[in-house]
Amino acid sequence: MFSYPRIKNKIVARIITRFPSLAKRLVDSYIPRESEDIPWTPITKPLHQSRVALITTAGVHHKTQTPFDMQDPDGDPTYREINAGTSLSDLMITHDYYDHADADKDMSIVFPLDRLNEFQQEKIIGPLADFHYSFMGHIDGPHVSTLITRSAPEIARKLKAGATDIALLTPG
Repeated sequence: MFSYPRIKNKIVARIITRFPSLAKRLVDSYIPRESEDIPWTPITKPLHQSRVALITTAGVHHKTQTPFDMQDPDGDPTYREINAGTSLSDLMITHDYYDHADADKDMSIVFPLDRLNEFQQEKIIGPLADFHYSFMGHIDGPHVSTLITRSAPEIARKLKAGATDIALLTPG
């Protein structure tokens, strides 16, 4: 389905990728949301005993899952669960706000599940979590509150219930 805003967002993403000075200007103009109550938790186990989950904002999801909503200009504050045993070839990216042409060719660029599996086999890290999680990284306006009050706490509860020790965050 043709969508002018989606085409515009994809073109802007490609231009910014090709001209890093433009990306720097955008980043420099961004005013981040600040929080003083980030619940960092110290690591209490050695890395080789720690259960690790992967969380990305790259818009990764199973091909069978509902894609992230690219029609809403404020983004999509929902998340997708990704099974630990999945093949990267079963995943795709739905995200118009960055140029993911290279990640489409090699999903490990934004979702390094295969590398984590290798680290687990080499006993560098402990077991992988049963599920990993993905967001669409462009979330703005009223969806920021949904992300903070609903989506992120749901994932935190799931990670805790799954006895996950470490969450590795990757951007899109």
